[in-house]
Amino acid sequence: MMASRDNDPISWHQSIYDQLHGLAEKALNRETPGHSLQPTLLVNDAYMRLQDQNNLDPADRSQMLAAGATIIRRLLVDYARERKRLKRGGKAGRGIPLHISVADDARELDILELNDALEALSKEFPRAAGIVELKFFGGLTGEEIAEQLDISLRTVNNDWKFAKAWLYRALGPGTESDDANE
Repeated sequence: MMASRDNDPISWHQSIYDQLHGLAEKALNRETPGHSLQPTLLVNDAYMRLQDQNNLDPADRSQMLAAGATIIRRLLVDYARERKRLKRGGKAGRGIPLHISVADDARELDILELNDALEALSKEFPRAAGIVELKFFGGLTGEEIAEQLDISLRTVNNDWKFAKAWLYRALGPGTESDDANE
């Protein structure tokens, strides 16, 4: 059982911090070695930004983790954009590669490409994009996502399968933009 913020603020803060640290570690483990970002630095920044949020219920663990996942995603995207800017273009400057499981196999994926694809997905299918963010960046289970979004577990699972297929098509080889360059 998670400690309430009102009953034991130190314990509550440590619990949220530890959970965010776990999310940051998972996100950074998906990246290729050699980047300078460390989980503790990422989680410190994310935690401070999370504390600035006034519209969250601190007793709602899944809401706090969802917000933390969004913040971590934005920090990683900002970091990748800065690296791209410093490297000035080309495939070598495309950001931080991540691994995402789409369909049955994993491939390296640039976080900027993933971010662009998630933004495109969210314009057409916002709930599916939200599920990807909560699951991929937030590490929430299907049950936690269902509770957070107030939908059934079956809907979460269906949207997750749909979003993976949509992302595979948008990011995988053989897309129109890849075919046009051949």
